[in-house]
Amino acid sequence: MKWMRHNRYLSILTLWIAAIFLTTGIAVDVEAAESDGTLMVPMNISKLAEKVRPAVVNIRTVKTMSGGGRVFRHFYGNPFGGRDNPFKDLFPQLPDEGPHDFKQQSLGSGFIIDTEGYIVTNNHVVEGADEIKVRLSNEKEFDAEVIGRDPNTDLALIRIAPNKDLVALETGDSDSLRVGDWVLAIGSPFGLEQTVTAGIVSAKGRVIGAGPYDDFIQTDASINPGNSGGPLLDMNGRVVGINTAIIASGQGIGFAIPVNMAMNIVGQLKKSGEVTRGWLGVGIQDLTDELKEYYKIDQESGVLISQIYEGDPADKGGIKVGDVVIAVDGNPVKSSRELSAQIANLPVGKKTSITLIREGKEKTVEVTLGKRDNEIQRVGSDRRNNGDLGLELRTLDPETAQRLGFESDAKGVLVTDVASGGKAENAGVRQGDLIIEINREPVSSIAEFQSLMSKIKKGEAIRFLMKRPRGGFVVANMTK
Repeated sequence: MKWMRHNRYLSILTLWIAAIFLTTGIAVDVEAAESDGTLMVPMNISKLAEKVRPAVVNIRTVKTMSGGGRVFRHFYGNPFGGRDNPFKDLFPQLPDEGPHDFKQQSLGSGFIIDTEGYIVTNNHVVEGADEIKVRLSNEKEFDAEVIGRDPNTDLALIRIAPNKDLVALETGDSDSLRVGDWVLAIGSPFGLEQTVTAGIVSAKGRVIGAGPYDDFIQTDASINPGNSGGPLLDMNGRVVGINTAIIASGQGIGFAIPVNMAMNIVGQLKKSGEVTRGWLGVGIQDLTDELKEYYKIDQESGVLISQIYEGDPADKGGIKVGDVVIAVDGNPVKSSRELSAQIANLPVGKKTSITLIREGKEKTVEVTLGKRDNEIQRVGSDRRNNGDLGLELRTLDPETAQRLGFESDAKGVLVTDVASGGKAENAGVRQGDLIIEINREPVSSIAEFQSLMSKIKKGEAIRFLMKRPRGGFVVANMTK
């Protein structure tokens, strides 16, 4: 009993001492085994920061902006009206040809990936730059050149001259990251070089609308303007992400590109200066319960083909609108994001097996991946009001299609207004929706719309299949 009491007091004393050390800011090395359920506390962060800092760089760029911008007009515009320069009489030597080009400076971060001088950063840091200066942690400064950029993922590879001062970071495995793992961010927020912040992985696989290949790591490690392009590191000092985006109105919400995806792109940039991706030539979207019912799909997961680009690989391979893709080269596909990523990672010209469900039956087609080719076709435009449903409609024209983000050869009836409280509004129809089918019958004009509606008796079901601007298919159910 005395031995047990002694151990209990010793445990309490140990915890009390550890609490004092943590609250007073004294570094405590703690390694807790996962099996015992204790909290993982990062080991000495100051040592880790000291180790990786030499590989993190500050990037300063200069861009030429034309037209003078708001600042130029503010100082040289006439506040009393007119276009004359009010300083002309005082300073006749001033030119009178209007706004001039001006130089805009911007800041960012990056990190060295090898001692040959290659540095990873964000595309938006160096895009359009006339001059790029790289400053190391020892304050030595170098001119840099752009090796390659990929706007779709906001990644860029630049290079400085090799020298003995260069220290490279090791890359880790972003796939093995878990929500709750500790991470470190280093960069130059607001131009404050070599700033270190720590936090955890808040989420993975975030889609924030930044581009077609969104797959971000979310972290609460403080990231601010100027951090762009800097590394997100695990507790072993390995790069697991590239800090890229923030939510302006949010605090403790930052986003990083997973390093596993980034280094594949960086490898292509290093080799050829550009990134080539496989292209299927389709519009896609995730399945909804309404779409499953409309197309009579029993499949639990997969990706619906909502659009086919004429003459592109999917069209040539026999894929059709309404098909549900469930695998690419035997690899399962559960979401549109997964399909986009899998196709993008395949080389142009590769013969690819696409497994899909069509009318309830599984089917495999062979598609040779390539690039998209755009064409524009004309469609007439007239307008009609359908009072029974509370809709104002018009046939889609190419200019409107382009403005709303529909495909160039889209056909259908465009919803230009929806009456408040009407049947259509209650069924979920919105202004800008494109009605392409009524009860599974295609519709491409006002005349066809009226003809199909006339065949439906009062009290019978009406089902619209619609495309939403820059979105996917939507089904609206109502009765006449």
